[in-house]
Amino acid sequence: MNYKLEDVAEIAGVSKTTVSRVINKRGYLSQATIDKVHDAMAELNYQPNAAAQQLQKKKTNIVGLLFPSIANPFFGELVETLEKKLYQKGYTVIVGDATQDAKKEEHYLKQLLSRQVDGLIVGTHNFNIQTYNKYHGLPIVSIERILNDEIPTIAVNNYQGGVLATEFLIKQGAKKIIHTTDPFSNNMPSDQRHQGYLDTMLKHHLTPITWQIDFEMSYAQKTANFTKMLQQHNDVDAIFASNDVEAAQMLPLVSKMPSKPIVVGFDGTQLIQAIFPNMPTIVQPIEQLASVAIEVLEKRIAGEATKTKYLLDVTLSPQR
Repeated sequence: MNYKLEDVAEIAGVSKTTVSRVINKRGYLSQATIDKVHDAMAELNYQPNAAAQQLQKKKTNIVGLLFPSIANPFFGELVETLEKKLYQKGYTVIVGDATQDAKKEEHYLKQLLSRQVDGLIVGTHNFNIQTYNKYHGLPIVSIERILNDEIPTIAVNNYQGGVLATEFLIKQGAKKIIHTTDPFSNNMPSDQRHQGYLDTMLKHHLTPITWQIDFEMSYAQKTANFTKMLQQHNDVDAIFASNDVEAAQMLPLVSKMPSKPIVVGFDGTQLIQAIFPNMPTIVQPIEQLASVAIEVLEKRIAGEATKTKYLLDVTLSPQR
């Protein structure tokens, strides 16, 4: 059904003129009124003259970045790199920490639809946000997360990373190798890392051991979880960790074990490599991730065609 301006006005409880002023960002309006109009537009899936075209007409030179906790070294370094590159291109950046906060993510999407930002680069872990599926051609780029079949995803070759890490450990003589990973989901990068691990273990006729651990757990919860894992598998030779922070967290635990298991991380941020230079890790090309994401976002802002997926290679560091 094609809804009209008056339909939005009726649901929002305001005049058609007010709805028009909200859409065109004219004059002073209270935030409560703006929110009521945006909510009504979202409820009706109202697209004034096609949302994507309208977004292109008035540039704000503001880009929103939505990521999980930027206290995490990988996301912090990625956001810092994106901000620097966007600033060099003349954009102002708004950063949103949307860890387990789907409402905050929806709020930023409303800002995009009301032309308060030119585009969004999204790397959050929230699911089932239907707004992404209501509009076609919006200037949104995803990093390491599939939002839908149309929004482009910039990702590293996580499968390749899983293979590299596991092959490295096997070459070191490890046979009993545990992979710690997030609970499985169809659109998380950890799934592909895990598949690379599984295929490599089976290729070498070794038995895979998977230990699931939620990314959102607290430090204390993870320490208790890792301690339990090592008690159950006290003869483990090596661990392929889900990320560098968790790998580093395990180092003091494995150092107390007679077998001294090798631990390999994943992310390879400058901070972690500086603090733990001898810890092997799979390095994600953060500079390249940021550059490609911005390049694709600018194409989306300009209304140009883009691919749905861009895949970047990872490397093992230190080189062995």
